Amino acid sequence: MTLLVLSEHDVRDLLPMPECIEAMDTVLRQLARGELHQPLRFLSRPEGAESLLGLMPAHRGGDGATWALKEIVVVPGNPARGLDPHQGGVLLHDGETGELRALLNASPITEIRTAAVSAVATRALARPGARVVAILGGGVQARSHAVAMRAVLPDSELRTWTRGDGGTPQAVLRDADVVCTCTSAREPILRREWLAAGAHVNAVGSSIPSTRELDTETMKAASLFVDRRESAVNEAGDLLLAGLGESDIAAELGEVLTGAHAGRTGEDELTVFKSLGLAVEDLAAAELVVGSAREQGRGTEVAF
Repeated sequence: MTLLVLSEHDVRDLLPMPECIEAMDTVLRQLARGELHQPLRFLSRPEGAESLLGLMPAHRGGDGATWALKEIVVVPGNPARGLDPHQGGVLLHDGETGELRALLNASPITEIRTAAVSAVATRALARPGARVVAILGGGVQARSHAVAMRAVLPDSELRTWTRGDGGTPQAVLRDADVVCTCTSAREPILRREWLAAGAHVNAVGSSIPSTRELDTETMKAASLFVDRRESAVNEAGDLLLAGLGESDIAAELGEVLTGAHAGRTGEDELTVFKSLGLAVEDLAAAELVVGSAREQGRGTEVAF
């Protein structure tokens, strides 16, 4: 048996944003239809440690059945070291034999598929004619979101803000149709009164119950969409710290895509997509990369 190993460079080359956006659209529809298996991810953080370990499994049945597992160490201090805060690998196993078939660098998978999902949410939930996009944050996700937003809103005016700019992001949010929060903030950096009527917000940066980027007023005023209800009510600090629960969630994004929920219903409606990242997204992105690698003869095959 051989194992296909794909480096960070391989993954970046083989996962172009437009193709990843369509793969995320498809896999979220499949999840909404109950065609995929995904339990809650497991997180482990030793007491007093800066970093945490996450395990994210998923399974696709039927022809070409596949098990996927992303194991990732999240180190918030890595950007100061010039490193991605997400370090790890995505493992793909044959769904029938269990044999390990591929190992992919997880950093670009996480970076690209997260922004691609925000692009899917923007396409589904932003009001027609959306043009002004504000991206808050200065790390890999902010950069990837700029690429993703250009892919779905090619004529947009793109504005950016980082903590290093000083002050608040209020000025860049003025009249913004779409806002992407891609920060490591522990407390809210975005306030309801700074948002234009009818804005759509992709809240990406916080993925644990103890941190958030959006204030309570924004969360309570918005029609709230999530990638997965179970994940949101267990992991989303933006939701939990605002005192909200499952009954406050309008729909999963996949339900909007399949037509089970109408999504946005008015021009002045504030919509928020709370993104936590899902194992099925890693599965779909990894399958796309491995398929392209096999076609192009990329990567390294090693005996295993």
